[in-house]
Amino acid sequence: MTFLPVGPWPVLLVLVVAALVAVWWNPTSRSVPGESRATHWRLTAMVVLLGIAALRPAVPGDEVNASAANLNVYFVVDTTSSIIAEDYGNERPRIAGVQADIAAITEALPGARYSVITFDQATRVRLPLTTDSNALEAALETLLPEPSEYSRGSSITAADERLGRMLQQAEERTPDRGRLVFYLGDGEQTAPEPPAPFTIDKRLVGGGAVLGYGTTDGGRMKATRSRFDTSASYIIDPATGEDARSVIDEKNLRAVGDQLGLPYVHRDSGDPIDPVVAGIDLDRFGTSDEVEQQRVRARQELYWPLLIGVAGLAVWELGASLAALAQARRRKEAPL
Repeated sequence: MTFLPVGPWPVLLVLVVAALVAVWWNPTSRSVPGESRATHWRLTAMVVLLGIAALRPAVPGDEVNASAANLNVYFVVDTTSSIIAEDYGNERPRIAGVQADIAAITEALPGARYSVITFDQATRVRLPLTTDSNALEAALETLLPEPSEYSRGSSITAADERLGRMLQQAEERTPDRGRLVFYLGDGEQTAPEPPAPFTIDKRLVGGGAVLGYGTTDGGRMKATRSRFDTSASYIIDPATGEDARSVIDEKNLRAVGDQLGLPYVHRDSGDPIDPVVAGIDLDRFGTSDEVEQQRVRARQELYWPLLIGVAGLAVWELGASLAALAQARRRKEAPL
């Protein structure tokens, strides 16, 4: 059994002793010895139970794994048309692998705060930092590529400025929290110019990985009319008149990893997540108030049965007082 007092225990002890003195040192109670003694014992029991409840006794409950609660985890996701190229596993779109890996990483890093940043022609924060697993799940379900009819080419480093700003703000506001970055994409540069390098200070990135999706043979991509409408036809390569194929560019992905100070890992259907998170030293990031709060929430509190007992005694005392008052009135009204 453990205790987590609501205040300093010496103060609580003084309050309990003072309450007991007030209960028993009551000159007006000597007029009805029997009733007074019963009332004293009921009030004494209430004071003792309240005193114990104030200590917040508890027994260990279901263990809460908060090993990563002192981490910010940023997922940077490629949502250009190539992310739905059908060469992940059994001709599934690459984005299915992205969603599965993000879910697996969050499961491997319980208690952390997560953010989702997507990039195509524009960079957007789809999910600000949060511990809400339902919000993260919703963000993953709505990870859809840009409409193909509006695609004009994009850079694989388009998220540089937005991600760098978020990391810098996190470092200034909560310097004690670790910061992990997971970049998920295929490395295909569709903008006409070569990709500009990431300019983020590597000191702001405490770990993570660059995850690559796709094959050297490439995969076809279904045309997307809008973010919520995928047609049955495939994107056509205007140069050949055939179905366009997206091919992974691992050279670009390794370059992104070097710029961010992160390892590159190719991903395919069925790959375990262990190689992605194995290099993350959770002990390095220590603890925080948030970690301790999660551990406290795992306790099975015992103060509430004590409060129920106090409430029962209070009802008993109220009933006894009303009965004594009614009896006193009857005596007063009785003829002499």
